[in-house]
Amino acid sequence: MEEILLGAKRLSLLKQNMPLPKYQRFHYPQIAASQSRITGVYGARGVGKTTLLLQVLRNLPLQRENTLYISCDHPMLQGVSLFDLVDSFCKSGGECMVIDEIHEAEDFEAHLKSIYDFLNIRVYFSGSSAVRITNPDFARRYSMYHLPILSLREYLEISLSIQLEPVTLPKLLADHEALAHRLIQALPNGKILKYFEEYLRVGAYPFYFEDTHKYVDRLGETINTALHSDLGKLFHIPPDKIATLKKLLHTISISKPLELSIDKLASLTGITKTTLYKYIDYLSRAELVRHISHEAKRFGAIRKADKLYLSNTNLFSALSVEKEKGTLRETFFASMAGVHHQLHYLDQGDFLVDEKYTMEIGGRTKGFGQVQDLDNAWVIADGLEIGSGRKVPLWLFGFLY
Repeated sequence: MEEILLGAKRLSLLKQNMPLPKYQRFHYPQIAASQSRITGVYGARGVGKTTLLLQVLRNLPLQRENTLYISCDHPMLQGVSLFDLVDSFCKSGGECMVIDEIHEAEDFEAHLKSIYDFLNIRVYFSGSSAVRITNPDFARRYSMYHLPILSLREYLEISLSIQLEPVTLPKLLADHEALAHRLIQALPNGKILKYFEEYLRVGAYPFYFEDTHKYVDRLGETINTALHSDLGKLFHIPPDKIATLKKLLHTISISKPLELSIDKLASLTGITKTTLYKYIDYLSRAELVRHISHEAKRFGAIRKADKLYLSNTNLFSALSVEKEKGTLRETFFASMAGVHHQLHYLDQGDFLVDEKYTMEIGGRTKGFGQVQDLDNAWVIADGLEIGSGRKVPLWLFGFLY
């Protein structure tokens, strides 16, 4: 174990000496101020979990030799007991450790529990978004933070080197005209719709800014890694079934949200309905797919198919050529509003948000015909810079976090 620890310290020094982006994701202040002995960050591949934890580690008031960064997917750590490694570091004076890709470690849940119970060390760890599901104790025992994709607000902050404040949903709906004016004026050229179109294509993942020309290729690699590494290992999916998962993902990407019944999906992908439900759940956990149930299912009163969306609009570029405009709009809305709010779909309107707001998504000429007799109904319009009354620009929902 001593040799492994020495090797880990050398790699940690190299990693911590690498340049880091100045931009800090919105969870940084809470994580940096966390008093919990174990703090976890989970989320989809590529959203910036490693960068965030390295930023936290670098700014801690500790000597560098008393901190350690490891990544559990490194070959050197294959077959190594995570608890034993942390214990050895602790005995050598270690005070804080970042454990990246923790889901790659065998029996990581049991090892984390033992670290929490027996070792006096602060640990930050990152893991697949599926980690939060596999052990409900995580939410009770540790401080857990979900890191979603970049919001439109964050994309603009990074792209334009400006600062823009997030807005709550009630505030957005109550003051959307004034908010839109103020936000557009904060942009160097005021062309919010231009930046919005960019975001729909390339704005979801921070690695876009590392090499803009290779973004789609890297996005494809990110999807493959999520399927093979995260889902394959966490749920013991045989390699030959990963191809089926990818086929399912592609089928969803070229279909309208309610176009595919479970029977049709099962036929297209060649798998049983029972397995299909399980695979859709896996893709949801990896934040590649978002499924939204009908509002009547809250009461168990009716059987309705779930709507299936890609998790964000950028995934279309890596999975398919076709992008149906209506699906793209709804996908963006769900990806932004779904981070902090509960979503269902309706027979009248597209989304019920927090069991309170009915949202109809459409183009700039979209009217209230489908929702005119509903209370608290709103039209969310694409192609609109500034709204009026209960008609709100779609892009504004990119400022919810």
